[in-house]
Amino acid sequence: MRVVFVHGACVRDGAWWWRRAAGHLEDGGITSTAPPLPSCGETGRPPGQGGPSLPDDVAEVRAHLAASDEPAVVVAHSYGGVVAGEAAAGLPQVRHLLYVASFLPEAGESLASFGGDTPAPYLDVTKDGTFGVRREVAARTFMQDCAEEDVMEGLARLVRQTVSATAEPVGAAAWREIPSTYLVCARDNGTPPALQRAQAERAGRALEIDAGHHPFLSRSRQVAELVLGLPV
Repeated sequence: MRVVFVHGACVRDGAWWWRRAAGHLEDGGITSTAPPLPSCGETGRPPGQGGPSLPDDVAEVRAHLAASDEPAVVVAHSYGGVVAGEAAAGLPQVRHLLYVASFLPEAGESLASFGGDTPAPYLDVTKDGTFGVRREVAARTFMQDCAEEDVMEGLARLVRQTVSATAEPVGAAAWREIPSTYLVCARDNGTPPALQRAQAERAGRALEIDAGHHPFLSRSRQVAELVLGLPV
């Protein structure tokens, strides 16, 4: 079995965010990877108006999953759940979807379907067609329970992302056909736990962890043990 981690919005270097949990998985003989998301500028094309968006992210992750017949568990974080829900559809090698503080849109829904009429106060949307997390509030919103080293390195990995990725609808909902688990982060200051619990009702089962938005950093062993225990 392999694990494929799909990171959230406005960051780069998914392998770094996942590395602590990956280390525990390696101890159990499980390899993991983290494909880049084009809308975050990770494949060379700059984000923004006319830049890479949700379909490009879906295509990148789907190609990564399809490149091997080895059974896979997909761990989707935050915006990553929007990407994974379409990218994994119809791929027999994907045996389980683990959503972490994430979103499970139906076909035709987008990330924006779950928000209000205005951007969240921790986001900065600009006229160049990009958005990002406001650096001055990023730590207390998303990493308040992480080690200081991880906070500083995480802040260095904040990026601008193509804003249209949040409004484009997905074309499939893999969680309707693939077994899924939702991990609610009960101390998340970014994605409200109440919203997470509502999303979790769409998954096959739901669990909660006493952690902020990035439990694979702050509670990495617990997350790895959860992954190792998933039915595949």
